Amino acid sequence: MTAIRGHVIELKPNNKQATYFAKACGVARLAYNWALAEWQRQYEADKNYRDDCLAKDIPIDETKLNKPSQGKLRKQLNSIKRQQFPFMLEVTKCSPQLAIIQLGDAFKRFFKGESKYPQFRKKGVNDRFSLSNDQFKLKTINNKPHIQIPNLGLVRMCENLRHQGKMLSAKVFKQGEKWFVSIAVELSEVVKPKPKTGKHVGLDLGITDLATLSDGTKIKAPKPLKHKLKKLQRLSRQLSRKQKGSSNRTKAKTKLSRLHYQIGCMRKDFLHKLTTHLIKAYDTIAIEDLNVKGMVKNRKLSRSINDLGFYELKRQLIYKANQFGKTIKSVDRFYPSSKTCSCCGHKVESLPLSMRKWTCQSCNTVHDRDINASINILNNATKVLTIT
Repeated sequence: MTAIRGHVIELKPNNKQATYFAKACGVARLAYNWALAEWQRQYEADKNYRDDCLAKDIPIDETKLNKPSQGKLRKQLNSIKRQQFPFMLEVTKCSPQLAIIQLGDAFKRFFKGESKYPQFRKKGVNDRFSLSNDQFKLKTINNKPHIQIPNLGLVRMCENLRHQGKMLSAKVFKQGEKWFVSIAVELSEVVKPKPKTGKHVGLDLGITDLATLSDGTKIKAPKPLKHKLKKLQRLSRQLSRKQKGSSNRTKAKTKLSRLHYQIGCMRKDFLHKLTTHLIKAYDTIAIEDLNVKGMVKNRKLSRSINDLGFYELKRQLIYKANQFGKTIKSVDRFYPSSKTCSCCGHKVESLPLSMRKWTCQSCNTVHDRDINASINILNNATKVLTIT
């Protein structure tokens, strides 16, 4: 099985190159939204035709159906873009074409029940455009790495690509008023597994302590959103006061965007360091099958849960375990890990969140709530989440 890795690298474009990136993102957004609107129109036309045929009791002529697909929409856009959208020719052809392909993938996931119905893209929200592997090259000039993009030339990169192998695609996107490129690489060499340690651990996630290990270790999260919340609220108020379309509003929006980017970087940095340490230290890690979507519906806890990044922690553990030959297991979602005594198995009927320590009525063992839960998770985790 081939392994694919993505490497995100910051770009240093000049003003002309940054303008090109903004145009390419705009073209990708326009193509995606046009294709989505056209898909909906053709689908509705097919539905009306079928209903009309059923009402009149006449056979359906398959040749009169549009049957929208990303391939047909790409051809349709190519036939009209020179007349209706001539500015699309100013950027790489991959920008509109791959955007429509991404729409087709979004509909596939929707029909499989894996995601919601595709939504229209908005300007300034996750601006990006993609490149196929034959539309960009990596070069080193004066010992400095660059990426070469059609109709643009060489753009300075902050670091070299770390992975060796076949480059599959690239995505250029904007975040925190900075430009980045994410390059997907099919690794030429299989990553060697980490040496076995013979250790196994259970992991209980919480809000006071992000992770409590079954060996008694408690790990606190930096909670960047909590520490930057006052500044975030102040910048948000300043933005709301600025007149729409003004230069001052643009400046305020830039400051707010940079702060959001800083908060995200702090959270990702901590989670990457934590998950890498756990994968190196333990052969098997048992975790909870948390319903994060349901948990964030609690208004009192939603901000803290989003600040901790439960889903991202689980995602990183699984892909790093697959990469280095370790195992991740999960316990049943409804297993009462906190209420069950890890010594004798006695289960208490009620255990409020405010009670951090409790005594088992059967064996008189005094339990730390989180450590007891992590031990139970380790002993009862059966579902393997990694590739065996």
